[in-house]
Order: sequence, then C-alpha cells, then structure tokens
Amino acid sequence: MGVDNTPVEKLMSTDLLTVTPDTDINKAADILLDEGVGSLIVLDADDNLAGVLTSTDFVTVVSTNHSSYTGVVGDYMTEDVLTVPSSATLYNAAVKMIREDVQHLPVAGDGNEIVGMLSATDLTAQLTYMGSSGTD
Repeated sequence: MGVDNTPVEKLMSTDLLTVTPDTDINKAADILLDEGVGSLIVLDADDNLAGVLTSTDFVTVVSTNHSSYTGVVGDYMTEDVLTVPSSATLYNAAVKMIREDVQHLPVAGDGNEIVGMLSATDLTAQLTYMGSSGTD
C-alpha cells in the first residue's frame, strides 16, 4: 500500500492531548514538553474544535512576551484550523500540508469530531519506512 492510497486513519495518532482556550499557556507548554508532542488540540466547552496550539506557536509566545510568559492558550492558538477527513489519503493530506504550510492536521471523523492528528513527522517516518522496503 503506497502513500497515494493509504488512508490517513492508518497513520494518524489517536492519543490526543486536549486543552481549552482558557488553559494557562505555561501549563500547555508543560504538557507539550512532558508528553514529547508538537501540538495540542484546543476544544471549546462543547468539545468542538476551537484551535490548535503547536510548538511553533510558542515562538510567538517567546517573541511577544520578553519579560514573562503569561496568558492563556486562546491568546496564541491557531484558530483557523485545517482538518482532513480520516478517509483522505496520505498523499492528499501531504499535499494539503505543503500547500498550506502546516505541520499538523487534525483528523475529522464522520461526524466532524476530531479523531486523530497527522503530523509532518508521521509522514516522514512512513516515507522513510517505505523507502527502506519495510525492513529493520
């Protein structure tokens, strides 16, 4: 099965780490570091996607708050979030990520709920594995 016809759901991460827009930015940073991930899904009070907070967003935190790192996730998260359906192919997801210059794509299920996350790192690992003929 190649990248062009492998569905996103086969590669996406399903252990989603979520926060709310009112989560303290320092707590969100701790979660990213402690869990070793590059993004957090931000859900509103109704568990709908409100945004994504990525390690890249923390560049904004550092560059705009030189003396202290204060605020909440909602101050720094990306609100206009692109998603991809779980049935999309890895190829289509990769093209979307390249065209839109994003490193993380939340994956939406049939009911538009967020069921996973696909990262550029996931795609790179898959391509490397395929390039090695799937051997160790």
